[in-house]
Amino acid sequence: MPTFNRRQLLAAAAAASLPSVASAAKPNLIQEENAKPGTTDWQLTYAKFDAKAKYRSSLIEGYCNRTSVTVGDILSFQVSTQPATPFRIEIYRLGYYQGLGGRHIQTFGPFAGKPQETPPVGEKRLRECKWDPCVGIAIPSDWPSGVYLGKLVAEKHRYQSYVIFIVRDNRKADFLFQCSTNTWQAYNKWPETHSLYDNDHPSKKPLVSGVQVSFSRPYAKYPQVVDHALSLGSGEFLLWEFPFAHWIEQQGYDVTYCANDDIDDRGVDFITRAKAFLSVGHDEYWTRKQYDTCIDAVKKGVSIGFFSGNSVCFVVERENPWRLERVGRYGGIRPGEERYMEDLPVKAPNENLLIGAQTVSPFNGSGDWICTKPEHWIFEGTGMKKGDRIPGLVGWEFHGDPADIKGLEVVAAGKTINGGEAESHWEATIYPGPKGNTVFNASTIFWAMGLSSPPGFILPHVHNGRPHGVDARVQRITKNLFEKWKA
Repeated sequence: MPTFNRRQLLAAAAAASLPSVASAAKPNLIQEENAKPGTTDWQLTYAKFDAKAKYRSSLIEGYCNRTSVTVGDILSFQVSTQPATPFRIEIYRLGYYQGLGGRHIQTFGPFAGKPQETPPVGEKRLRECKWDPCVGIAIPSDWPSGVYLGKLVAEKHRYQSYVIFIVRDNRKADFLFQCSTNTWQAYNKWPETHSLYDNDHPSKKPLVSGVQVSFSRPYAKYPQVVDHALSLGSGEFLLWEFPFAHWIEQQGYDVTYCANDDIDDRGVDFITRAKAFLSVGHDEYWTRKQYDTCIDAVKKGVSIGFFSGNSVCFVVERENPWRLERVGRYGGIRPGEERYMEDLPVKAPNENLLIGAQTVSPFNGSGDWICTKPEHWIFEGTGMKKGDRIPGLVGWEFHGDPADIKGLEVVAAGKTINGGEAESHWEATIYPGPKGNTVFNASTIFWAMGLSSPPGFILPHVHNGRPHGVDARVQRITKNLFEKWKA
């Protein structure tokens, strides 16, 4: 835990009160929160990237000491400014807020910014910062669960960047929205080429063990598929997950939020307080404990929505709370994957036993989402007929090869084509759990893009295809699932 001087501790004391988290359900919490005045000022207006380390902005950058926090936890902010400049931290909670996307919560500072050391390359290519904190705040009881941005604003120049954190709670809720924080960090190249995909392995394959990444460093701009300055410091949330959060809060659903590591740390009871668990966007990296916990949750009656693609693909291990290493492939390396993967010795079950389908090879591509079973209840009110398509909704990764699970149904299926014109296939599935619950697999990273288009959002163009954005059929399918799950 970082130490703070008197001024920093006073800032923390002024910011928070420390009552325990309520465990009772409060279904109107999200509706009440989103009725408060919103703003678009949560967005970065000015961002400038280093000439050499092109995904980094050393002018102002930072990270938090925790991925997720709850009431009373001390959250510290580690910030570097090169050159030195005073700066402030503007805190925003993201949601719907009259369509504006965020609410200003509080501003801290100004603080005396200073350059902080870029750490040397360590064992397993690890880059792990040990920066001095500028402030620590105890999370107040009136900060509801959600995804929060700290916008870092310099005073001697106009440039900005983000830090990101999740506020969780323990209350009963209809939906538990899991942010794909392991995957955010796996793709984080900060400061230059130091993601889980950058290695010195003699095979030159990108998907190996023996490489670690640390949460104790800033998030660089996301390096592939879409070029978006708002990913600077915010991981992948604004790229793939925010449209889902924006929509679910617009609809007033009773939702609470968590990070991947919360499932590791808090076990099945943390999931079973909710009626449904949501995997959204790009959710590639899971620990084995997280997998086992979600299997257990399904057995206990929790529904799961995999509104995501390439999910539960790789086994990661946590050396400590802050370091991740890829160590295995769920279900083992398939023959079509050998050109990309090796030295992944940890064995784990096939992900299709949880999801209903698995990542297939070629695992990149784009395609239409095609209805194959219009009589299924998920299509009620959509008007979709067999063969009807939602253009470009499938990509850039997806699931196929359905599992042999009793009662599993394929509700949509089709082909994809990647940038090299190679074909692949995908299947969207649903299967029953033992207590009237269900597990749905949308089989695309892009599902959320059919739900909403928040301020600042950019649609991707990848593998020669692109989704069209908001679609009433995607909204209705999701609503049909949600109404069933929360009943």
